[in-house]
Amino acid sequence: MIILSGMHIDGSAQDRFWQSKSAYLGQEPPGDIPKVFDPDPLSDSGVVLGRVAFSRDGRAFYYGFARHWFDFHGTGVKCRLFDGKSWNRPTVIASNLSNPTFSIDQMQLFFGGPNSDVWQMKRLGSGWDKPTLFLDKAYGLYNFMPTIRGVYYVGSNAHQGNKHDYSSYDFCTLVMSNSDTVIKSLGRPLNTTGFDGDFYIAPDESYIIISAKETKTYECELWISFRNDDQTWSSPQSLGDDINKGAAHRFGQYVSPDGKYLFYTKGTGESDCHFYWVRFDHLLERLKGRQKINDKTPKRNRSGGPQ
Repeated sequence: MIILSGMHIDGSAQDRFWQSKSAYLGQEPPGDIPKVFDPDPLSDSGVVLGRVAFSRDGRAFYYGFARHWFDFHGTGVKCRLFDGKSWNRPTVIASNLSNPTFSIDQMQLFFGGPNSDVWQMKRLGSGWDKPTLFLDKAYGLYNFMPTIRGVYYVGSNAHQGNKHDYSSYDFCTLVMSNSDTVIKSLGRPLNTTGFDGDFYIAPDESYIIISAKETKTYECELWISFRNDDQTWSSPQSLGDDINKGAAHRFGQYVSPDGKYLFYTKGTGESDCHFYWVRFDHLLERLKGRQKINDKTPKRNRSGGPQ
């Protein structure tokens, strides 16, 4: 069993910790320009990549690592804990798994598995149980993420073709019940004819951050789409040149529990692959405002007049 810390803290204490100098592993927070998030000794072996996850109280940090890109052998997930005075050294909590993601109630950690499946660790008192298989289907289950209303989001081929053909993957929703599991592509405008699988969904499903404009070798940019009142999705818009400047792989997007910072993995290859973070709450408000303006702009028909 893996021991945890910081699980019985009241809300005010949690808020104080997020605002303390020890928050975010003691790193100085960024502004509007992304900066590398790599406090010693995060990258003490192999390559750090994929999604990260903070516990709700901010005192536990989980992140993925790998021996090489596109090679699941040698991957795993590490954890660093704040003991009340300092952050301890990384501890491997899961091998051959990736992309740690908390359940909404923080009682489970979900991981991506080597067969495009989903694994879980359950909380046991002050620790975690060993990883067990949670969900395995004929279709892929990539970047599995829960939401408050119980709908899961995944990247998946959703019954079309081979689950290992990632070019057929779409952003999808997954609804599980005692009698059935229903997967459904989110369709346009989020999905394209190529790979669509790297994303972050807000717990309330108000927005989704996707890896967009994917090339055949997976270089991409980070874009955002907002969910409309009729449950459709707005046309995605770029998070901006500060985040998307230059050709690179951008994935593992994740927003900290306090909503202030966006984390993601970026690199042109293994040698320059790092976690990055950037102030996000202010950017989110600006993008929401821009979306509202777009929604109010009259649509034009083919003759050039308003519809």
